[in-house]
Amino acid sequence: MKEIVFVTSNKGKIESARKELKGVSVLAYEAELIEPRSEDIKEIAKQKVMQAYNIVKKPCIAVDVGFFVKELNGFPKAYVNHMLGTIGVEGLIKLMKGAGDRSAEFRHCLAYYDGEIFKFFEDKAEGSISESIRGNDNAKKWSELWYIFIPKWTDKTLAEFTEEDYKKHLENKDDKCMQDFAKWYLNN
Repeated sequence: MKEIVFVTSNKGKIESARKELKGVSVLAYEAELIEPRSEDIKEIAKQKVMQAYNIVKKPCIAVDVGFFVKELNGFPKAYVNHMLGTIGVEGLIKLMKGAGDRSAEFRHCLAYYDGEIFKFFEDKAEGSISESIRGNDNAKKWSELWYIFIPKWTDKTLAEFTEEDYKKHLENKDDKCMQDFAKWYLNN
């Protein structure tokens, strides 16, 4: 089985990668990477995967995620962690009070680097923002946004999902960057 190193301190991202990268063994390496300041998630993922490679000296991946709220001109974009650390999901709910358009999307970029080749895989997951914080903590959670993000195919937040809902979510979600990476990686 082919292996790939995933350098991150986010255990939820590791769990997700292990489930989605069929046929690829994900080797977790816990380290806090410096997140460059940019609105471009592809550039952030590139800088993070270069840092990761410099740590492990093996082919590795890094993932960056942005959260884009249409009513707020895309805010918080790539600054999700800063937004969560300052106003939090409570503040985002307040900003959206009375908003006519609650649509939002996650945009993902998986970056691969082996010391010579960069490869990028991008996608998005569309949905909307709930009017309140809903749901419970669970092991699959990798962001506080799980309490307010409603995927387009349901009326539940990710934090309200049962195990059956989560399986259905995996079948319905648009974000395929990990699967696309796995196909490419296994064939190269």
